[in-house]
Amino acid sequence: MLRTGDQYRESIRGTREVYINGEKVRDVTVHPQFKPLVDIRARIYDMQHEEAHRDIMTVEQDGERNALGNALPYTQDDWWAKRRATDNMMNEIGGVVTRVGDETVGEMWSLYDGQDVLNEVDPQFSKNIENHIFNVLKNDPFHVSANTDPKGDRSKAPQDQDPDMLLHVVKETDAGIIVRGAKYETAAAYANQAFTKPTIANWGNNELSDYAVGFICDLNSPNLKFICRTGFAGRAPEKDYPLANKFDEVDTIVIFDNVLIPWENVLFYRHTRAAAFIRATLHRYSAFAFVQRNLKLADMMIGAALFNARQTGLDKQQAVQEKLAQLAVYREGINAHLTAAITLGERSPAGLMMPNPSLLYTGRVHACSQLHNMVHIARELCGGQICVTPDLASFEHPETKPWMDKYYTINDEWVADDRRKLLAFARDMLNSDYAGHRLTFQLFAQSPPFAHLGAVYRNFGWDGPLAFVKDAANLSDNVMSGQAGSMGDPAVAKWFAAKAAE
Repeated sequence: MLRTGDQYRESIRGTREVYINGEKVRDVTVHPQFKPLVDIRARIYDMQHEEAHRDIMTVEQDGERNALGNALPYTQDDWWAKRRATDNMMNEIGGVVTRVGDETVGEMWSLYDGQDVLNEVDPQFSKNIENHIFNVLKNDPFHVSANTDPKGDRSKAPQDQDPDMLLHVVKETDAGIIVRGAKYETAAAYANQAFTKPTIANWGNNELSDYAVGFICDLNSPNLKFICRTGFAGRAPEKDYPLANKFDEVDTIVIFDNVLIPWENVLFYRHTRAAAFIRATLHRYSAFAFVQRNLKLADMMIGAALFNARQTGLDKQQAVQEKLAQLAVYREGINAHLTAAITLGERSPAGLMMPNPSLLYTGRVHACSQLHNMVHIARELCGGQICVTPDLASFEHPETKPWMDKYYTINDEWVADDRRKLLAFARDMLNSDYAGHRLTFQLFAQSPPFAHLGAVYRNFGWDGPLAFVKDAANLSDNVMSGQAGSMGDPAVAKWFAAKAAE
């Protein structure tokens, strides 16, 4: 079933207890700080029905047409189709939005790959994840991901402080488990359901931890409270801050005040190996969608910087060309990693097509670790005027308009109004409160840098370089004893072997 935008809006109206700026929100679909993102998500739903977008954004399976972003990937072509669909979506809405569902449903595919682990504790949990994957495919909910807990004093075990600092099970009932605690979730106040899971990695020897729980949470459940950070929409005129007013995705601390999770929604419980497994494999699919967002942001920075350089002829200077080339290298580095991750994809334990983990995770490190440098380069290329240009009101006031027209018109191609729009766009993308939030958000949405590097460490084929040096240095076979990992990346070796055979 493909939902419409109106069906989505209706699904999030009702009894939710949502707070923002000290105000209790009656309807998130019309509240000024939620409405822009609700409208974007509704627009994406409607695009799936429109002739111009339907074939790009949906797929026909078993006689039904479903959202392409929710479809399980079995082939390389499936990933190329997902990449085209995401590009099409971003191009249509005119910007980058992170949380719309396609980037988080992949986290459940990681559990699908771990069915053997889940079967160790209860075969029903394995069945539950399969049911939920196909529920997302068939019913097209707005699915998000619950992220970090408040955690409290990290030098103490959860049991040695207020236990609610980490989400945990307080009771088992015939109907399901009762959970307490809190989770930070972007877009939760206007989404349908969330994959809720632990975010700690070191479980020690506690094999029956009440904190080792993962489940699907219906965000219309009783006893949930949504306390949101202040949004950027509406703080300043939209024409002066076009991105902040349209694309700010409101983050929420979701309070679980004794919330019932039905057994059919429980994916694992009291099983620390399952909790450790999901932390280790959480992003093996979803990282692709997140990194693709960085690619679109790189396009935005290049476009704004190049327009600004060309309008004054600065693009002819070597120093400017070198800065533009650095942005291009960053952009193409992301592009190359995404392309290679598909091309050298691997078959997962559940038979899915998994983007090559080593290439995908190193691409994520490249995209995220260099983002702040690229933002500063784009600032340089846009010049100081993005921080000193007056707002739209000054360009329209009868007493100041002539001066704004005089000093901001460059030629017949670049009149004052277009130049103001470009500078406002660049300012909001690079310099505004919203821009700073987006940059910091990278440390939250895709996990912190140490976790990125940890994923690379766990997935790189270390034995390939070791074997090369062993032979080149004429070392004995003893030096390779006890070494873990594959002899180089098997997917890469397979690909080069196939090329050699051609």
